[in-house]
Amino acid sequence: MKHAEAIERVTAALAKEGFGVLTEIDVAATLKKKLGLDMPPYRILGACNPEFAHRALQAEPQIGALLPCNVVVRDDAAGYTIVEIMDPAAVLGLVGRPEIEPIASEVRRRLERVLSEVSNVDAEE
Repeated sequence: MKHAEAIERVTAALAKEGFGVLTEIDVAATLKKKLGLDMPPYRILGACNPEFAHRALQAEPQIGALLPCNVVVRDDAAGYTIVEIMDPAAVLGLVGRPEIEPIASEVRRRLERVLSEVSNVDAEE
């Protein structure tokens, strides 16, 4: 799967799970512009599910520093496109609030389904 296609598929899979992409950082383009360095395509998508974000912010207003959930779409040196997700349960667990745990666990399940859907599509090609 090509990089641009992977971004489209990830974005669509995120939408199916209730996430929107709030930010998209083109790391490769930024490093090229700022430092003149070349690297394979590398994007960081900032994904947010408004319902879960609202619940988490209600429980702990400072949790905004840990949002949104990052999804990385990158190409390795061999040209393979790789999709990686952050573990929201690990990151949101940093606040140490028990009421955050079920929210973070559900967000992790949804992001794992996104990863699984994108991986399954890639395996079928």
